[in-house]
Amino acid sequence: MVGDPLSHFGAEGAARMVSIGEKAETRRTAVATGAVQMHPETLARIVAGDGHKGDVLAVARLAAIGAAKQTASLIPLCHPVRLTRVDVDWAIEPERNRVEIQVLVEAVDRTGPEMEAMVAASTGLLTIYDMCKAMDRGMVVSGVMLTSKSGGKSGGWTRGQAELVRAEERGQDASRERITQPQTERNDGANP
Repeated sequence: MVGDPLSHFGAEGAARMVSIGEKAETRRTAVATGAVQMHPETLARIVAGDGHKGDVLAVARLAAIGAAKQTASLIPLCHPVRLTRVDVDWAIEPERNRVEIQVLVEAVDRTGPEMEAMVAASTGLLTIYDMCKAMDRGMVVSGVMLTSKSGGKSGGWTRGQAELVRAEERGQDASRERITQPQTERNDGANP
């Protein structure tokens, strides 16, 4: 997958919306996750339903669902996808002072709902930030990522499995390649 050409650019390098007209309409799913870390007091208020703007997680759930439905309006070259389901689940992690989101999106279409799942996860987390920023401006939204997808021509994919396969293809010890979050490099001249 890493070596595939960037399909959103034409031969001359101009941006384009990829043609999906010849693809079959099939059932497709995508799951995305992410988290927002905060002060323990902020988390306690969210859990208690004591946000001054209301039930934080209920509002954030609605925001995530609404965002999934608006993805093609936000991401310029993203096709509108006929969604058939959007489920938003929360996990409270008091030992890490964070709330984790998991979004499952299903569609029946010619392209998958991966972007819808990630936009929904991002928006749900940003809504928590918005609703709680008066209590805690230092919250950190992180780790928004696709964790799995199914359907379509390329079939299924699950984070973790793909990294293990790539490590084995490179002849590396797969036990050290269980990456759950992409690594980033600094590009400020500090790295050689």
